Amino acid sequence: MAIRTLLGACAGVALAAPALAAGPALGAEAKSSINIHAISMFVAFVLLTLGITYWAAKRTRSTAHFYTAGGGITGLQNGLAIAGDYMSAATLLGLTAMVYTTGYDGYIYMIAFFVGWPIILFLMAERLRNLGRYTFADITSYRLDQGKVRTMAAVSSLTVVCFYLVAQMVGAGQLIKLLFGLDYVFALFIVGGLMMIYVTFGGMIATTWVQIIKAGMLLCGGTFAMVLAMSHFGFSYATVVNEATAVHKLGFKLFQPGALLADPVNAVSLGVGLMFGTAGLPHILMRFFTVSDAKAARKSVLYASAFVGYFFNVIFLMGLCAIVIVGTNPEFFEGGQVGGRIIGGGNMVVMHLAKAVGGDLLLGFLAAVAFATILAVVSGLALAGASAISHDLYSRVIMKGKATETSELRVSKIASIGLGIVAITLGILFERMNVAFMVGLAFGIAASANFPVLILSMYWRGLTTLGALAGGYAGLVCAVVLVVLSKLVWVSVLGFAQPIFPYDQPALFSMPLAFLVTIVVSMLDTSRTATAEKKAFEDQWVRAQTGFGAAGASSH
Repeated sequence: MAIRTLLGACAGVALAAPALAAGPALGAEAKSSINIHAISMFVAFVLLTLGITYWAAKRTRSTAHFYTAGGGITGLQNGLAIAGDYMSAATLLGLTAMVYTTGYDGYIYMIAFFVGWPIILFLMAERLRNLGRYTFADITSYRLDQGKVRTMAAVSSLTVVCFYLVAQMVGAGQLIKLLFGLDYVFALFIVGGLMMIYVTFGGMIATTWVQIIKAGMLLCGGTFAMVLAMSHFGFSYATVVNEATAVHKLGFKLFQPGALLADPVNAVSLGVGLMFGTAGLPHILMRFFTVSDAKAARKSVLYASAFVGYFFNVIFLMGLCAIVIVGTNPEFFEGGQVGGRIIGGGNMVVMHLAKAVGGDLLLGFLAAVAFATILAVVSGLALAGASAISHDLYSRVIMKGKATETSELRVSKIASIGLGIVAITLGILFERMNVAFMVGLAFGIAASANFPVLILSMYWRGLTTLGALAGGYAGLVCAVVLVVLSKLVWVSVLGFAQPIFPYDQPALFSMPLAFLVTIVVSMLDTSRTATAEKKAFEDQWVRAQTGFGAAGASSH
């Protein structure tokens, strides 16, 4: 039945794509953006990934396959998939636009995103694989109260997933509306529907291969665009710098720290959130359970770091080239006024660069890559959210570990569909709102609620259930409250004149609070249960170092 339903969905998407591509009129701007190459490549990608999902559905027969692809993913495959999970559409569109606008500030922003990877490599990757099974809550609750700690981890994970999902869905709707001429709501239903198909039928196997293909497309497409752009400057970085500073309004200040570091507190808070938030994102952490052993987990981080670091440098070069190639061409500005508003908004800089150096074909390819990027990221997020509901809440808390694999798998699929519906609904509700605060909130919560408890559970024998709960909830609540009281929400969304919290990022304040509360409450907890939990650290330490007793890989 599942396979027949999946085949029907494949055929439905294939037949509906041309009709949707012709969608309702969206105004001159959207109409002029319709690109037959983009639509053709988008349909080809969808059909390819649905074929992969059909293949994966026949191999997804257990919770191990659904959550972790049976632990049979290699280090290289997982590294590509992690890179695909991490490099969202905001990476391709937003960071290129940021370099185009602010120059060096954009590169600093990328570095803040990147420096979280050494933390994962040296402090977490090996222990994640040795201690965990399906989710990071397996680790935080290893020697603590299963029900209470898993509930807290699931709540914070779902909060991160939902806000991250909303930002991706709104971005998907706006991007597809511009590039393909589709109605915004139609675009959301396409993304949400495909996400539900990938996760519900194919689980982690399908999601992994969607991410691998998307990462390959992104790396190849970005590299090709960068090479074509650099050929305009004789492949000379010095020439790019000289010409970019000559035409940009910032001049040579383009290569000096600017507004991003104007307020040191805000800059440090942003860096803390992005750096430690990366090490607390549930859909990234979940990927370390898909490999066979701790050695493969370490390789995954090395490969992912290489791919992400390389692509960030590609983006930086594309942004600099765009300053000259796009910034001086009246074709890409509304009314032909150079220096005015860019057609489609600032985030379309990389698309205009692709059009300038590679014509409609490269533009179409990058547009399809951007869409593939969104599909891959939302699939990973949905799977992380579904696992929090089915494995942590249903199986371990509600059923107290007595749920059958069949019932847990059924709840996972229902949760995936539910998350898809929630994502579509929230995407519609937040269409015209500034969603930048959602990404900041997602990283802020991950850094404040997930990371402190996770890292302390791995390394500190003094952690107790009471301390983990107090610190986790304190970080979660503090991060949410501070973001709501900041300018991004209090002023831009709620309409008040002045923000109560003067900074945009909460992590510098909420993450130390989480650590402090966790440590103090754990030290003050002298109960018999707390004593037993501290003694249990020895067993956990042995398994963390050796992997003895960890789940092994299974064929699929």
